[in-house]
Amino acid sequence: MRWYHVVAYFIGGAFLANTIPHLVAGVSGSPFQSPFASPPGEGLSSAVVNTLWGLGNLAVAYLLIVRVGRFELRRWGHVIPLALGFSLMSFQLASHFGRFHGGAL
Repeated sequence: MRWYHVVAYFIGGAFLANTIPHLVAGVSGSPFQSPFASPPGEGLSSAVVNTLWGLGNLAVAYLLIVRVGRFELRRWGHVIPLALGFSLMSFQLASHFGRFHGGAL
């Protein structure tokens, strides 16, 4: 596996994690923070904007995970970078969004 595959899987995992809060808020019809709000990342965007943002993140995750190299779920060398990117982004998102929703540390 080439080094840039590891980087792609790591970043793909981060994009995959970022898909979840935006897509869940969007499809449930709830306004939520997004980069397109005012101020960016703090103000609320509509459910449609969040659905589009979540789907955009999912598309980028797909491109980075599935279309770069030959990702295999049974290979630790492929799964670990993805899991690290997913985990680190998940904690960052929990910290960021927790400030607005009462879950900050």
